[in-house]
Amino acid sequence: MNRDKYVLVLCALLGLTGECVAQRKYNTRFIPYDLVTVGAGSSTYFGDLASYKHPFKSLTTLPRWNIGLGYTRQFTPHFSARVMFTWARITGDDYTYSNGNLDKYSFQYARNLHFRNDVKEVAIVGIYNFLADGINPYRRAKITPYIFGGLAVIGHDPEARTPTATNGNNSEFVARQWVKLQPLHTEGQDQSETIQAYSRISIAIPIGFGIRYKLNDSFNVGLDIGFRYTFTNYLDDVGGLYAGSGNMRGLTTLMADRRFEYDAARVNTSRYTAAQQLFQDQPALFVTTERSKNELGKDSYLLSNFSIQYVFPGRIKCPPIR
Repeated sequence: MNRDKYVLVLCALLGLTGECVAQRKYNTRFIPYDLVTVGAGSSTYFGDLASYKHPFKSLTTLPRWNIGLGYTRQFTPHFSARVMFTWARITGDDYTYSNGNLDKYSFQYARNLHFRNDVKEVAIVGIYNFLADGINPYRRAKITPYIFGGLAVIGHDPEARTPTATNGNNSEFVARQWVKLQPLHTEGQDQSETIQAYSRISIAIPIGFGIRYKLNDSFNVGLDIGFRYTFTNYLDDVGGLYAGSGNMRGLTTLMADRRFEYDAARVNTSRYTAAQQLFQDQPALFVTTERSKNELGKDSYLLSNFSIQYVFPGRIKCPPIR
């Protein structure tokens, strides 16, 4: 009888040990989890009106804003995927960029173009965390740097301000009003079958890096910086040559060539004296057909984004009953 009891106790212990081992093995499997992200930050444009050759100046001259909403799925301790919608305003202005250094930026000062563009971006990116998460969302890394890259679709529609009454007296427009540039075909896109109007939808490649910090079981904060290389040269409505004025009419004529305006086209500051002197010193700037000097041929923008992330509670799976 005693021997039977010992056998039963031994079997029970062995069964319990096996169950514990099975449970331990089961619980070491990573449990995927989800996050919702809300963020805001700054946006900076690179292109014809903000040179790639002078990145610091381009970054600091006319930064604007962005806001975003995203969803992330953490698939493994290191890898996640994120889909995010971002609304970013970008701006460029020849006068602001060149004012104070006409010797270096005489082409831009003479050109006197500007724009603003509200870019709507939907991006899907893969994210690699350098520090691994734990087995469930509650055991995620306290802090982790990461890198990301992916693909985005963007919609954009550049605008510029109409001239003052002094610079362009015309009954077809209201002075100093923001108007959309793409329908105006400012580079003669409607004058020749060989020059097609540019699309207001394009592809972009987002790449960047960031850092994520765990506040508590339910919330993270994060900061990431991402560069967007686009496949369009017309975020700024500038990409080719000055169009011939023969077939241009009304507002299109005025918006296509701003070189002879007395005032800075965007900020409405007088540039009469400086422009007159520049015309005497470098008259070729005011007759050249060259409108674009984009070194890379495509426009880009940089987004920095501070975000708050809500972590959905993960479902902790219990071991199966055997």
